[in-house]
Amino acid sequence: MNTFFKSAAAAAVALLLTGTAYAEEINFGIISTESQQNLKSKWEPLLQDMSKATGLDIKPFFASDYAGVIEGMRFGKVQLAWYGNKSAMEAVDRADGEVFAQSVDVSGNPGYWSVVLAPKDSPLNSVEDLLKCDKSLNFGLGDPNSTSGFLVPTTFIFSAHGVDPKACFKNVTNANHETNAMAVANGQLDAAANNTENLALIEKNAPDAFAKVKVIWKSPLIPSDPLVWRKDLPEETKAKIKDFVLTYGTDKSKGDAAKEKEVLAGLEWAPFRPSNDDQLLPIRVMELTKTIAKIEADDKLSAEEKKAQIEKLQAEKAGYEEKIKSNQS
Repeated sequence: MNTFFKSAAAAAVALLLTGTAYAEEINFGIISTESQQNLKSKWEPLLQDMSKATGLDIKPFFASDYAGVIEGMRFGKVQLAWYGNKSAMEAVDRADGEVFAQSVDVSGNPGYWSVVLAPKDSPLNSVEDLLKCDKSLNFGLGDPNSTSGFLVPTTFIFSAHGVDPKACFKNVTNANHETNAMAVANGQLDAAANNTENLALIEKNAPDAFAKVKVIWKSPLIPSDPLVWRKDLPEETKAKIKDFVLTYGTDKSKGDAAKEKEVLAGLEWAPFRPSNDDQLLPIRVMELTKTIAKIEADDKLSAEEKKAQIEKLQAEKAGYEEKIKSNQS
């Protein structure tokens, strides 16, 4: 029996046994904020409920870094994904992605915050302490496509102070949030980027490690994480997914809302809310701010070259800022 007929037979058996015919396979990308084992246990109940409610065959897609999920969507191997805002921006710009929903913090917070952690007994207590730049400290950044682990600290700490991390620290490494937090707790890093959501998970799941770290910097508010689908998904498929996501754990749910709220609580979330690509506008402003600072510090460019590049980027930035104001009014 060839592969096609095996697949058809499997679908027929599924229909007979469960009454559900999976009309379409959807790979759901999950960014690597912590170990795959931890992510799998948290996400599987939600994805199983999504399969059951929509009739779609929803399968988790893991990668070793954020870029793996972005590239998976770009080449059509991932149709739906949970991203941070920075990686969602990359997916929208490079992988035919579109934001359609947004997570909500279990406490009802409108977003979350990037933080810098240091060991509890460390003499580091502020950004000024961190940026002494004598090449004596080991610092941990997040994945290059992470909003809170990379873009936000790069924008609000390093670019804002005209500091190149590689010139400032003894070593700069990139890792997921969980790995960075544990490295700080264990004294392997002098400081590292993280965020308030992951810190809450560390407090819950590894209280001994949590007790060994402190926050020495906290960012401005970051919009809650988006869900993104490929624009070319069939409209019928989009409608099924959107209806499921936006009613999950609410009084409009077609399933067991109380159980669904427990599943969301495992992800540290309340029910989702609708969103669109405009939630990425503040992230675009941050990215441009970082790029402008980099150009200003580039001694290989002439004053005229800098002026031309910066004027173009500042105009683009002003356009995004104007749209943000318009959305808020």
